[in-house]
Amino acid sequence: MDLSLATFALASLVVVTTPGPTVLLALSNGSRFGLAAASYGIAGAALSDMVLILAAAVGLGALLSASAFWFSVVKWIGVVYLIWVGVQMIRAAGTSGALPDRSMTAGPESRRLIFRKSFLVAVTNPKGYLFFTAFLPQFLMPSEPLLPQYVILALTFVVVDIAVMSIYAGLGFRAARFLREAGAKWIDRSCGVLLILLGGALALVRRSDL
Repeated sequence: MDLSLATFALASLVVVTTPGPTVLLALSNGSRFGLAAASYGIAGAALSDMVLILAAAVGLGALLSASAFWFSVVKWIGVVYLIWVGVQMIRAAGTSGALPDRSMTAGPESRRLIFRKSFLVAVTNPKGYLFFTAFLPQFLMPSEPLLPQYVILALTFVVVDIAVMSIYAGLGFRAARFLREAGAKWIDRSCGVLLILLGGALALVRRSDL
């Protein structure tokens, strides 16, 4: 499984590097709150990876693929939440910890909110369940016990995801320090607009398209 695992890690890197909702949140959190606070959002996204992979392992992805009703339910929850988060980011652009030097003032409630947003953005997107349902079996060996393989693949994906999102958070942090408050507002507003667009794109997704 060594070669297969290396291929999986490389494929995961390509998938994670492509900007998506959790990556945009990592970039924005890094610019607004600094790296320490952004790490809570990264942890939330990592937990969502584990949930999505567990769901794929127990067949929830297959259920969404087969059921138009449940696919629509999860999809519209994801659409509404993505757009809501995007609007909130635009409205709050640069108003909370706009300069990363002040990130240490973020209290426990702010850190919980950062964690919760990143987690919910991922787990309310049905494309994540279907992606892992289709993606993971390609790297499984049916002749070997499946549970250890799922655990190894999940940990590999999480490590790759954490590394990539840390880089994006660092880029947001550096950009905000370089551009100062106006730069932080620009990053927030841009990420907010992109999240709204992603929500709109998700609204147009049909089960047959995936």
